Amino acid sequence: MKKFLFKISLYGIGILAVLLFLGSYADGNTDDNYRHFTGPPPDNMILGDSRGVQAVVPDVLDRKFKDRQFINFAFNIGDSPYGKVYLEAIKKKIAPDTKNGIFILTVDPWCLSVDKEWDSENGDPDKNSPLADMHFFNMTPNYEYLIKHYPRSWFNIVKERESVVRSNTFLHKNGWMEVTVDINQDSIRKREIKKVEGYRAMIDKQKISPFRLNALQEIIEYLNQKGKVYIVRIPAFKGMMAIENQYSPEFSTLIRDIARQHNAVFFDFSSKQEDYIYTDGNHMYKESGKVFTAQIADSILSQRREVKIDIP
Repeated sequence: MKKFLFKISLYGIGILAVLLFLGSYADGNTDDNYRHFTGPPPDNMILGDSRGVQAVVPDVLDRKFKDRQFINFAFNIGDSPYGKVYLEAIKKKIAPDTKNGIFILTVDPWCLSVDKEWDSENGDPDKNSPLADMHFFNMTPNYEYLIKHYPRSWFNIVKERESVVRSNTFLHKNGWMEVTVDINQDSIRKREIKKVEGYRAMIDKQKISPFRLNALQEIIEYLNQKGKVYIVRIPAFKGMMAIENQYSPEFSTLIRDIARQHNAVFFDFSSKQEDYIYTDGNHMYKESGKVFTAQIADSILSQRREVKIDIP
């Protein structure tokens, strides 16, 4: 019996060693979320959904602000709409001693909506987000995430690692998702048509939600204790903006009022839709994102000079 238990123990240790080795190769190719749960806790953060994770580039902000480092902690409308789950994840992610951070909250009507059939008796609408069951958000490698949210064989982590080939959706260490796709006009147009069809269908199923608006305000109030909050509305191509304006024509006014009530600053870029290139009508092309991020930085710097807030 002792020999049997000893052999089983050796077998278990061997399996554990293999898993630890395979997991150590997890990187920006592993999936679209893994690196959001790694790295040191940040003092300066970008929040929001997939528009934010692709359009706001931390490297650009780092260069503009020089002595700051930004982390993009935006995901997508399925995993990181503004809600209680996202708020608790932010609390776990942020450096606990942050006092003078800059927080860029990207918004659009979709990350502040819920299904029309949902009500509070159905439980938290974000309970299936990977943010909901994670305890460790700054661990490298993050074996908790891989165990809970990587459903494939871990041998794929090694085979598909960055040093072999970079994915078309590559998540950088700073949380920026670099999407590489064909941007000739025919390809973009096909993706636009598909995206517009999807969002037109969402109009009939979704509604702007007090649950999410309240959560957004709670997040702002929490971050106000840690620094300064800047809310940014990211534009999309004109067809998508037309859908958004049909869905929530007073959206910018609503966000502006929330910003004013909570001592945040709102930058509304929704009227500048023609200034950028989009990969699918909804998400900004990576080179446009760099230009857009520089404009956000310049807007923040200008505003801080106007109110005579010195950047340390």
